[in-house]
Amino acid sequence: MSDFTAVTGVLETYFDGLYHADIEMLGITFHPKAIYATADETPLLYRTMDEYFPVVAKRVSPASRDEPRRDSIDAIEFAGENTAFARVRCSIGTNDFVDFLTLVRTDGTWRIMAKVFQISERKT
Repeated sequence: MSDFTAVTGVLETYFDGLYHADIEMLGITFHPKAIYATADETPLLYRTMDEYFPVVAKRVSPASRDEPRRDSIDAIEFAGENTAFARVRCSIGTNDFVDFLTLVRTDGTWRIMAKVFQISERKT
C-alpha cells in the first residue's frame, strides 16, 4: 500500500469517526499524544486526546440526525517518509470546519499527531 493510500485511509476513518461520534474510530486515527486546538474560541482551545474523546462521546452524532456528509480532502503533502500534512473539510451541525492535520508514521502506522482547525457557521 502506498503512503498516499494509507494516509487517505486514516482520513476516511477520521471522517467516519466524526460523523458517527465514534471514539473508537477516532482512537485509531489519532496518536495517543496528539493535540487538538483552535484559536476560534477564547481563550485558545487546546485539548489532549484524554480531554477530547469524552467531548466527542457526549455528542449527538451527525449520523443520528441524518445530516448529509460534507467531508472532503483538499490536499495531502508529504515532508518525508514519516511526516505528512492534510487539509480537510467537514461539517457538524451548522458549523463547517477546515482542519489542518499533521500526521506521523510510527511503527509503520500513520496517525494524526495534531489537529488545528477553523470553525465557521454555515450560511446556507
